[in-house]
Amino acid sequence: MKKISLLTLLITVIFTCPVSGQNHSKAVANGITIPDGYQQWQLISSSYREDNKSLRVILGNDKAMEAALAGQTNPWPDGAILGKLVWNEDRHPKWPAAIIPGDLSHIEFMIKDQARYPETGGWGFARWIGMELEPYGKDRSFEQECFGCHTPVKDNDYVFTKLSPLPR
Repeated sequence: MKKISLLTLLITVIFTCPVSGQNHSKAVANGITIPDGYQQWQLISSSYREDNKSLRVILGNDKAMEAALAGQTNPWPDGAILGKLVWNEDRHPKWPAAIIPGDLSHIEFMIKDQARYPETGGWGFARWIGMELEPYGKDRSFEQECFGCHTPVKDNDYVFTKLSPLPR
């Protein structure tokens, strides 16, 4: 059986993700909309959450990638945007030992802008649920929910993501 690298699998999933090419004009309660072209952003890392059995890929816009490659992520620079695409885990029908992305759970973005988001550590938070990309949160209180979750990593500029090591 041919082995596929995790990076190859994740990149394949990103560029075949059904949300590609849709109109992402629904803003969340704080006014943030899905960034145009996020499907072409580079991979920063991936993660798996055992508690809710979800696969995640973390992407970065050009500003985030420049900072990541330069090791300047604590703090991240203004203008950096981190995107997280989250799928529920599934099993490959021809290779049951392989955990693969199933249904899209949600997508999230963190936008670094110290002046615009001082109450939330300099980050703007946004989330959309499911393939319908329904904005998360009925009002702006969702921002404090997101920020509260990120408070344990305050010393890492409120970012959980560990940059994935890659050979140069």
